[in-house]
Amino acid sequence: MISQRMRIEKEGSEGGKDFLQFLLRLKDESDSKIPLTITHVKSLLLDMVVVGSDTSSNTIEFALAEVINQPEIMKKAQKELDSVVGRDNIVEESHIPKLPYLQAAMKETLHLHPTLPLLIPHCPSQTCTVGGYSVPKGSGVFVNVWAIHRDPSNWENPLKFHLERFLMDSPKWDFCGSDLKYFPFGFGRRNCAGIAMGERMVMHYLATLLYSFDWEDPHGQKLDLSEKFGIVLKKKKAPLVATPTPRLSDPALYE
Repeated sequence: MISQRMRIEKEGSEGGKDFLQFLLRLKDESDSKIPLTITHVKSLLLDMVVVGSDTSSNTIEFALAEVINQPEIMKKAQKELDSVVGRDNIVEESHIPKLPYLQAAMKETLHLHPTLPLLIPHCPSQTCTVGGYSVPKGSGVFVNVWAIHRDPSNWENPLKFHLERFLMDSPKWDFCGSDLKYFPFGFGRRNCAGIAMGERMVMHYLATLLYSFDWEDPHGQKLDLSEKFGIVLKKKKAPLVATPTPRLSDPALYE
């Protein structure tokens, strides 16, 4: 894709004014004091794909699979959506803050299936002691948030998809890492910079999918929610395969 865009630039063709083309122009215009090299461009694109896209799509996949396995949750979420959005409309970003039940479903998905199970690696700038252990300067530090979220000393029924825990104590369980029992986006000043964007993306897609369609497993069975570990947590049996049935009476809303 980079080679293609560079060829377009060289030929002077207009092409599509997308993020990559903008970066390539910045690279050509950068000065020697603050250079933007092709390596920087590739790194930025990798961050956008892995951190900004892959993470959100996997969270949506897990959330939808969990909801399909519990039809009563789907019905409650759709009832909330119908009351907020209306019966024949489209989901807008302005609706998102008015969907506490769906928000709880997303939070519970991130509780059971944190997007980055070991978070982003950290590196201490100086030797320090944590929990009685010496952590040398320059060490690679991984935090197993997946295990912390499933620790029975921290959570009641930690392996159950039980979104009511986020409805009863909603102010406590936020994404900002204020409680070290629940921090799917990390904590402190090194937490994820894209929390707000990720929350809106996942909520908007999930709300649209549940508002527009009823979903079920094509074989009438429970979906397999086994996980495959990596930098990003994925469903072991991927991709998710489900059958949608339109809910809206106006076909134009699906265009």
